[in-house]
Amino acid sequence: MNAESAVSRRLFLGGLATGMLGRAALAALPGVPHHKATAKRVIVLFQSGGPSQLESFDPKPGVARFYKQDLPESVRMGQRLTTMSASQSSFPMVPSKFSFKQYGQSGAWVSELFPHTANVVDDLCFIKSMNTEQINHDPAVTFFQTGFQIAGRPSMGSWLNYGLGSDNQDLPGFVVMISPGQGTGGQPLYDRLWGAGFLPSKYQGVKFRSVGDPVLYLKDPEGFKREDRRAWLDSLTALNKLKLEESGDPETAARIAQYEMAFRMQASVPELTDLSKEPASTFELYGEDARKPGTYASNCLLARRLAERGVRFIQLFHRDWDHHGGLPKGMPARAKDTDQASAALVTDLKQRGLLEDTLVVWCGEFGRTVYCQGRLTDTDYGRDHHPRCFTIWLAGAGVRPGTTLGATDDFSYNITEDPVSVHDLHATMLHMLGIDHKRLTFKYQGRHFRLTDVHGEVVTKILRAG
Repeated sequence: MNAESAVSRRLFLGGLATGMLGRAALAALPGVPHHKATAKRVIVLFQSGGPSQLESFDPKPGVARFYKQDLPESVRMGQRLTTMSASQSSFPMVPSKFSFKQYGQSGAWVSELFPHTANVVDDLCFIKSMNTEQINHDPAVTFFQTGFQIAGRPSMGSWLNYGLGSDNQDLPGFVVMISPGQGTGGQPLYDRLWGAGFLPSKYQGVKFRSVGDPVLYLKDPEGFKREDRRAWLDSLTALNKLKLEESGDPETAARIAQYEMAFRMQASVPELTDLSKEPASTFELYGEDARKPGTYASNCLLARRLAERGVRFIQLFHRDWDHHGGLPKGMPARAKDTDQASAALVTDLKQRGLLEDTLVVWCGEFGRTVYCQGRLTDTDYGRDHHPRCFTIWLAGAGVRPGTTLGATDDFSYNITEDPVSVHDLHATMLHMLGIDHKRLTFKYQGRHFRLTDVHGEVVTKILRAG
């Protein structure tokens, strides 16, 4: 066989291998799903910084009677404090300055800061008894995303991508978008939060950007035609295939699959992010901010478009919910950023028949304290981190709509009914997707790891029967 024939043969085999690897990347693990699923995909609306449950969905009007009084030790019970408030000589309680009302047939309590969410409460399931093991931002966000407080584990989106594969060969199975708050910027968000950890890198999240190309390095240089890119990729694939045969390194196979995905995304991503054909009614629903790339509203609209196209896991991060001070100004601003679009996403999915098999989760990493952190005045206050209890909501895909699970004490400090841990939430999300969280594992360094570690129980009370 001459050299030219050898190269042609390698190119053919490389192309064949690429197709096989592409199909493998789309496929679910053998035996998965483990049972009938109610959800096909997940959209997580993560409010980074820890939104206060006392100003959103867990009203405690009785706190007004104790204004400026110290939180009783019988309530705090020696629970740990952050370094921000550990040096305080007192812990004066402060009621929310925002009013609450009950809405819908379910009678859910919602703050005046979330009027659009109030209109969709009968589609939502509130969990008021969420709790976490971590009290500071980075470990708490890491814990919420990966089930472990130390960096290095796969994110929940990567676990799902690994277990179920993708429904669209032209888009990633896991997409991340970030929108800034309009305040100080908020806590940093690191790429590892949507990383694949010890799973093959093809399962990591792909971050869409709001400035320039939506995904880095997708655009070809000027004068470089698409057929040139195809020929270049074929040659590169052939070389990577030789390396794969030589080393057997699964990351080489992942690299081949990722190059092919990037090639297909050159066509699919511009179409996805082009909102010009959306009707005026869409922007009336989501708000005019949806026309501005990078806003939370725009990202919510893109999340719907991704869901329509079969993307498995979509996560939005909105920053700047960390209100240690200036809460009366900061919290309304963040609510204004997000309230209309969050409710619009639920409504839009429902109108299109997608809410039936799309799970939407609105959450943060923890809640806030009933006592003021820092200086308390008649016009200003702040709240410290509070991992003991906080509120999230879910919608769609088998969740019981118009319900509330869990309760907290008179100070929203301790859980009094139906505690739900982060591990429980992960187990429940996987269950809805047809996955037994105890059986979705990956062997690494001699141990079989899973998203829920050695914990987690499915929260059956929030699921529809059957």
